Amino acid sequence: MLPIILDVANAPIVLAGQGPAMVRRLRFLVEGGATALTVYSPAPDADLREAAGERLIERLPSDEEVAAARLVFVAGLEREPSESIAAAARNAGAFVNVEDVIDLCDFHTPALVRRGDLVLSVSTGGKSPGLARMMRAYLDEKVGPEWEERLDILARERAKWYAD
Repeated sequence: MLPIILDVANAPIVLAGQGPAMVRRLRFLVEGGATALTVYSPAPDADLREAAGERLIERLPSDEEVAAARLVFVAGLEREPSESIAAAARNAGAFVNVEDVIDLCDFHTPALVRRGDLVLSVSTGGKSPGLARMMRAYLDEKVGPEWEERLDILARERAKWYAD
């Protein structure tokens, strides 16, 4: 595994699926700054409709729509449609993550603690999401909200150092 932080502000992203897993993944992407995000769901519930808003398309994406993405996330779908979407993504050179289906994933998403631009992450490579959640809770307790301001102070000081 190669841990990296991606700026997804302008990256075309497809999110396909349904249910609570889909809503969690949508929130993860929005909190991460995804703006070029299209959400596909064949059976959206009220929570997904509210969270997705105008991004929501009420069907699964076509192969062409998947091919236009750089990142593809699948959550809450059965194996067969997940495999089909993952294959279309790979054929187009996009990276794909199918929640809780390790063999269909090119990458895994870590458990995160966000304090502004300070992002702490924990990953088990998909082997133990429960352990990652436990470690995230530990970090959340130890690294409080004051770290957002501390990082901003450090950034201003760094800018001064480079200006001198």
